[in-house]
Amino acid sequence: MLIDNHGRVINYLRLAVTDRCNLRCFYCMPEEGIEYVRRDELMSFEEMIRITKLFASQGISKIRITGGEPFLRKDLMEFLDVITSIPEIEQVSITTNGTLLRKHIPELKRMGVRNINLSLDSLDAERFRKITRRDNLSEVLDAMDLLVDQGFKTRVNAVVMAGKNTQDIIPMVELGRNRPISIRFIEEMPFNGTEGQGNQGFWSYVDILDHIRSHFPNFVKLNDGPSSTSMNYQIEGFQGSFGIIAAYSRTFCGTCNRLRLTPQGTIRTCLYDQGVFNIKTMMRQGATDQEILVALQSALNHRAKDGFEAERNRIKNFPVSESMATIGG
Repeated sequence: MLIDNHGRVINYLRLAVTDRCNLRCFYCMPEEGIEYVRRDELMSFEEMIRITKLFASQGISKIRITGGEPFLRKDLMEFLDVITSIPEIEQVSITTNGTLLRKHIPELKRMGVRNINLSLDSLDAERFRKITRRDNLSEVLDAMDLLVDQGFKTRVNAVVMAGKNTQDIIPMVELGRNRPISIRFIEEMPFNGTEGQGNQGFWSYVDILDHIRSHFPNFVKLNDGPSSTSMNYQIEGFQGSFGIIAAYSRTFCGTCNRLRLTPQGTIRTCLYDQGVFNIKTMMRQGATDQEILVALQSALNHRAKDGFEAERNRIKNFPVSESMATIGG
């Protein structure tokens, strides 16, 4: 069992398999000049499998595959076939932009993958194009419909950005009226590949909830469950639900049960830290499993209490501004 210095049990790994993405969402990365990691600097699937099995032996039971866009990584499905068969792993989930997803849905269902998060910030074609700098909305919506039809637990993640897509909040909520879709609205963060918070007029979780309440006053608070990052609600008569993730306000840090592993092999014990050690480097230098676990537990023994402390602990020339694609979503 992995336990940090604040007594939090760590049982969830967010594993980023690539930093590449076929969209260019402005809040995640610059439109041009992106310096992708060289392929030989990415963790190999063999290395990821070794780490997944090792962490599973220490109590990690939930894996979320992220990117970049994970379905850009060659042989991803073969990798998923392996990790879904690890006995200790109870749940494998995927976060994807959905543009490349549809053809893989039958195979994912066969493997037992049932939880898919779609990153989708607008239901309007023009706003989608402005946000992503691409024109792929129809592919994402087609994938979403098929996921629901095939019985997947489908979540839609929408980053709320002042002056960009706040008019999409209510249409997004409406997705759950007649379908069991969970919509999760995420506060905008500064991980956009450029220095500084992305927008003026930041919408906090309070602003988002008040906006929804002004249109749907009859909603109830749901049980969020242990270590939930979202505050969850359901509107009377709706099949689906909605939630709000206070990713910038950082209200959920006290129950955090997560580790992040970047495509380059860096362990991050918090989204807002700068990385604590590189597990890929250790493996390629011949580290044993026990040596890796000692390094991991040492990192957990010095884990920040919350995202604010993690941000304060970053060195001065390493501000919170790297692209989310390099962190792992």
